[in-house]
Amino acid sequence: MNHTFHIPVLGLGYSIDTPLKVARYGISSVVSIVDDELTERMRKYHQENTTKGYTLIEKKEEDSRARRITAYLNLLDTLVKEQFAALKMQSFEEGTELSRYFELLPDTSPMKQKYAQMKASGTGMSGEAVRKELLASMIPGAIDVNIMSKVDKANYKANNEYAGDNFTDALAAMRGFANSTLESSVIISAGLNPRLYAYMEKCTAFFPDTEGKLQKKIILKVSDFRSAMIQAKMLAKKGLWVSEFRVESGLNCGGHAFATEGFLLGPILEEFKQKRAELSEELYQMYAAALNSKEFPEMEKPVQRITAQGGIGTAEEHAFLLNYYQLDAAGWGSPFLLVPEATNVDEETLNDLVTARADDYYLSNSSPLGVLFNNFKKSTAEQQRLQRIEKGRPGSPCTKKFLCTNTEFTELPICTASRAYQNLKIKQLKDQQLPKADYQKQFDSITEKVCLCEGLCASTYIKAGILKPRENRAVSICPGPNLAFFHAKYSLKEMINHIYGRENLLSGVLRPNLFINELNLYVDYLKKDIATHLEEFNTKKDKYFSKFKAQLLNGIDYYRALIPELTFQDSLSVEEMLKQLNLAEQRLS
Repeated sequence: MNHTFHIPVLGLGYSIDTPLKVARYGISSVVSIVDDELTERMRKYHQENTTKGYTLIEKKEEDSRARRITAYLNLLDTLVKEQFAALKMQSFEEGTELSRYFELLPDTSPMKQKYAQMKASGTGMSGEAVRKELLASMIPGAIDVNIMSKVDKANYKANNEYAGDNFTDALAAMRGFANSTLESSVIISAGLNPRLYAYMEKCTAFFPDTEGKLQKKIILKVSDFRSAMIQAKMLAKKGLWVSEFRVESGLNCGGHAFATEGFLLGPILEEFKQKRAELSEELYQMYAAALNSKEFPEMEKPVQRITAQGGIGTAEEHAFLLNYYQLDAAGWGSPFLLVPEATNVDEETLNDLVTARADDYYLSNSSPLGVLFNNFKKSTAEQQRLQRIEKGRPGSPCTKKFLCTNTEFTELPICTASRAYQNLKIKQLKDQQLPKADYQKQFDSITEKVCLCEGLCASTYIKAGILKPRENRAVSICPGPNLAFFHAKYSLKEMINHIYGRENLLSGVLRPNLFINELNLYVDYLKKDIATHLEEFNTKKDKYFSKFKAQLLNGIDYYRALIPELTFQDSLSVEEMLKQLNLAEQRLS
């Protein structure tokens, strides 16, 4: 890739068509394929806007989920290829998209340097040899897709007969990607799903072609080295190669948060750095043996990238992660929510993000998945949730049913954010005759769950002008806490210049280093977790909290030793970072 950053998946709808906005400039981004209703409606929107003609794939049609996803991804592939071909036909004059492609590149890029030399020479602007060399070096950004492996709802036919394992949500989405024309990667997040991995072994798209090339690649989003190793070995034994480990901060990220047991990003990346070659070789031996057993010809070890994301906010941090940990790229997610050229955020939500304070971003239990979720207090979905409770009608109508996993009261799974579930659960709670404080605590826990299926798409529909008359306008958004330091709407050029150090969008903003931010989030998390379990404290919990605390203290020692390697902004000196580490240590004590 020509850029050293990518745009990770942002909710369901926020990055659903980001490739159409940035891929022609060589920038890779990630599309969620959890919601086939969203992909179908966005296919209709973009096909009608590009006069390509649209034919609906009905929900009731055979294998409709996979087919809808394939159709949308094929459209993205076609449109980006058309955009890129048109861009390459332009001249290198000032203001053209072709010139913009090279101007956005990092200054360290050999392509950018050659382009700058050509511009400086003046006479070389029309030099055919230079032009051909630059055009040949251009590649579009990847259109990668994301599947949350645990979002794997079972599906039923009209007569309530189980549709079969191959038609669960995750497997159907994987088939949708595998059958598409894309030559890109699927990012598997949210942990291990053996059924999904077994299905991938049946997909020929993930195996090398006759030239030994992987048309479809696999990226694992992981929060620590151990989980990366376990999952990658499972895949390698099936003849499936992990082309990239995408390391994400456990808490300093957007969307769902998967807290580690006190393992911090710096020490985790250090382990990847130290064991990278060893891991790659061990996986290759398993991979080669599996391919051999499937009678594939022997092939060279494929490339294996390591990238990181979560809480990166300055050019110094970006460069440090790449250089010190020898990463191939870094992900910048939440800041792009403030870039209307790149993502889908409706005007009201965008203005709320611009004017938000640090305490408007918080870690919640609002996800029906039962996983921690980064929430935003000013979101209209959060306001609607509170209004429904006030009116005595907690919960949401459940129309999409992607997160239906609970069978506590019903034979078929329902969603814990649904009105049906919350009414049943509150009735059960009332029957327990609990003291008022205990009742309120449990009531709040039940009603904290919010519908994400609609909320994470609403902003996209509003911005595109395709929200239906009776549809819910309430917007859910899940930025990482790092967004609290950004307070404006930015152009694509401004954000990329900030990433590469050509501009500073945080000038005058007092912002701790990303490692300190994450450390403080973990200390707060541990403190809250201990408080929650005080009434049911036992030896097992004591052991867990002690281990968690020890890992954080080890992380603090690691960062103290790392300080000489860090480059600091003016707003944060070495003394300030030491002070922050000491404060965190005192809080842990």
